[in-house]
Amino acid sequence: MTITEPRRGVLWTPEHRTTTVGLLLVVTLVAFETMGVATAMPTMVADLHGQSLYSWPFTASLIASVVATVLSGRIGDRRGPAPALLAGPALFTAGLLVAGTANAMPMLLLGRVLQGFGTGLLLVSVSLLIALTYADRERPVIYAANAAAWVLPAVIGPSVAGVLTVTVGWRWIFLGLVPLVVLAVALLVPVIRRLPEHRPGERTQRAGVPAAVSAALGVAALSWAAQHPSLPALGYGAAGLVALGLSLRKLLPAGTLTSRPGLPTVVASRALISGAYTGMEAYLPLTMSTVHGYSPALAGLPLTITALGWSGASALQGRRLDWSREASLRLGFVLVAAGLVIFAFVSQPWFPGWPAFAACLIGGSGMGLAMPAISVLLLRFSPEDQRGFTMSAMQLGDWVGSALTVGLGGVLLAALASASHPSPAVAALTVAMLGIAALGVFLTGRWPAKG
Repeated sequence: MTITEPRRGVLWTPEHRTTTVGLLLVVTLVAFETMGVATAMPTMVADLHGQSLYSWPFTASLIASVVATVLSGRIGDRRGPAPALLAGPALFTAGLLVAGTANAMPMLLLGRVLQGFGTGLLLVSVSLLIALTYADRERPVIYAANAAAWVLPAVIGPSVAGVLTVTVGWRWIFLGLVPLVVLAVALLVPVIRRLPEHRPGERTQRAGVPAAVSAALGVAALSWAAQHPSLPALGYGAAGLVALGLSLRKLLPAGTLTSRPGLPTVVASRALISGAYTGMEAYLPLTMSTVHGYSPALAGLPLTITALGWSGASALQGRRLDWSREASLRLGFVLVAAGLVIFAFVSQPWFPGWPAFAACLIGGSGMGLAMPAISVLLLRFSPEDQRGFTMSAMQLGDWVGSALTVGLGGVLLAALASASHPSPAVAALTVAMLGIAALGVFLTGRWPAKG
């Protein structure tokens, strides 16, 4: 079979233009919501007198997203991406309206649940739409554009959210996005109408919703235990870990937990690289502020460099359509490991803080190479009638890997150090994350490099 070169301007050809604009607008809105909520959360929780429930708006959204991701995968394999592409934005918009008009914490939590459920539906259905709309050699280009769509929110999102919070109020972080979500849906509706009729396969895998609920509760228990270390937390954290482990056996492709070469390794790679890098992102601002005395504004600035490195590397791989995606994934792990080595030194008070910028540039570039490669390989290795299942598994692996490393950091912080003197705990966590990245290098080196 002859592989033809994709036409120039893949994203903006007449048949792709509307799809591209709609997809990128959806991604940008989800990114702005994510960045804005994190920035405004202290103010909104204080206004609603919910300081004791500070972490629950994040946890509620995570639980809903995990369940919706699995459900979206099932729907996608049964009926295609159209139902979730319509229901996801509707629920996300409802969540924005509920959260934006909340007068008490329960109402805010309900809004966050709706937002999380809508986001979970969207993440899988958008990936399925990409699979149906763009050819294999065109997909690196749309994945590069998706990465770029996160850059603007990452760079200006916190600042915009801060300005809105102090001028017109935090509610407009939610309400201001509603018209844009409506616009995104209006762009996607004609695209959905043009999709071919979906025919479910005879061997469609169906991840159980009860297993998804169990996994979500397990992640929540682990996250809460890490944030509130105590003897009881040790008990329900362990129970959450057991529930999560049992659930993942049903929610992931066979062989994922043992990293069998092929599709299982691709899914496992998403969990490993997300866990390794998210752990550094979570504890870098704390390290910069408490260990090196950076101001709150400067402490988070290296994370902006992450976004720029991520987007730049993703754009590069999108222009190199003949690159081996297997080799790109392995190189991504190598660069993340290099960034972690630098961060291990930065975590210590006897080392300067400025190399954190280099760590984020190198590590972010690794993520920019690895994440598109994972998405391309997942579609390449997945049977067409099981793409919903494998995509939901990939996203679930991302969340679980991130939650576990961030939770481990919380445990180490409580056991070895403190929030005011975190260096021993951050160093131990970084060594663990280096081990994860090294495992990723090993696992992705077991298959022959292909284009």
